[in-house]
Amino acid sequence: MSQKRLKLLWLQSITCNGNTHSFLNHPDLFSILSHFELIYHPVLETSYDIQALLSGRLDCDVLILEGSFRQEGFKKGGIEVFELVKNYAEKAKHIISAGTCSTFGGIFKQYDPDSISGFCFNGEERTESYEKYASKTISLPGCPIHPKWLSYVLMMLSHGKKIPLDELHRPQELYGITVHTGCVRNEYFEWKVDTKGFGLKEGCSFYENGCQGPYTRGSCNKILWNDTSSKTVVGTPCFGCTEPSFPKTALYTTKTNMGIPATMPLGVPRRAYLTATGIAKSFKIKRFEERIITYDS
Repeated sequence: MSQKRLKLLWLQSITCNGNTHSFLNHPDLFSILSHFELIYHPVLETSYDIQALLSGRLDCDVLILEGSFRQEGFKKGGIEVFELVKNYAEKAKHIISAGTCSTFGGIFKQYDPDSISGFCFNGEERTESYEKYASKTISLPGCPIHPKWLSYVLMMLSHGKKIPLDELHRPQELYGITVHTGCVRNEYFEWKVDTKGFGLKEGCSFYENGCQGPYTRGSCNKILWNDTSSKTVVGTPCFGCTEPSFPKTALYTTKTNMGIPATMPLGVPRRAYLTATGIAKSFKIKRFEERIITYDS
């Protein structure tokens, strides 16, 4: 006997559509969606249109939220979007905040930090919605979201599997490591060999270009984009887009005190970092010196 398909509803608030378009690039998009009854999506053709959505009468088991939220003052068809979200959040068995905006507030929060936030989180702080809806909310921050992160969660839900979450309700399977994990430039980081520009094949971008990989939870270098690449692979610093602090100021800099990062990489004690740094600086790696300028504090 076949399992009944979950009803899936995708609802947008204040958004750039980035998460929608990212997911549309998933190579197995329609295979994934075949496991669900797609009730409403802002781009894909569905059985119900936006007027049906605004009626608030549609049923849904899985509610995907995209975009930042303002409790009052952002309407669609004369309906306050936040009230619409709460209406469908009551019905849903599972809520997925797709992207950093719907999770923490993201880019749009910078415009009006007093009234714009994520659904359950305002940065790291909990919103009023947290107490009521957090128990069924899964956070999937990213700017935009990695399509395979969303497909992982959807397929787990469609098969009734439990998803272990961290304190910010992010799946541990996807966010239990840092972007630094698996980075092809890790050897340069360990030996303090830094690149001086963007897009270069050699060197680490941490000191000179402000790479946030050691501070950012995400599997970008484990689950590559388009199964091919990532920011750090092509020589672009990680922006830290999965964290509540995104977007940070002074994006392309790492603050240091006498050559030591002001903030230690996640999970690394300061004493251990200082010891490792001292050892690394005592060595000269000839093959590095021939190709790149070594970072010198």
